[in-house]
Amino acid sequence: MERPIDSAQSKAEAAFDGGLYCAESVVRALVGTAEEADLLTRAATGFCSGVARTCGPCGALSGGIIGIGHVLGRAHADRPVAAAYGAVQDLVVEFERIFGARDCDRLLGCDLGSAEGQAMFRERQLHRRCREFTARAAELATAAIARHLQPAEASGR
Repeated sequence: MERPIDSAQSKAEAAFDGGLYCAESVVRALVGTAEEADLLTRAATGFCSGVARTCGPCGALSGGIIGIGHVLGRAHADRPVAAAYGAVQDLVVEFERIFGARDCDRLLGCDLGSAEGQAMFRERQLHRRCREFTARAAELATAAIARHLQPAEASGR
């Protein structure tokens, strides 16, 4: 039987291999129904490539945050945020511990918003690194959700 973490990793890799980018792939792996996945995948597009090639946070990390919010987030002001915040904090800390950074340009060593950075990305085949970030972010987000799901359910989320 495939564990949810393994499943999220595999789904993220498959989505990435199918042409979706980092944030889109992680969201696709974490979200349940096809309708929700389509909606949130579209919402994640601007977070890809370090927030639309602005050297911002890694899109895979952002996709994980979106997925966590989908599961643990709140839709009403009177609901607690502790579970979602805790899971996001876990994800960010662990991602940064593993990869040494959280911003796209620092992770890849190039600025995707420049022609030089785009050329370096292609020449060094950095999409392989992005695939690794994508799979690991899906894994880490799934684990963080699992750790924080119980408290959210107990408090009425």
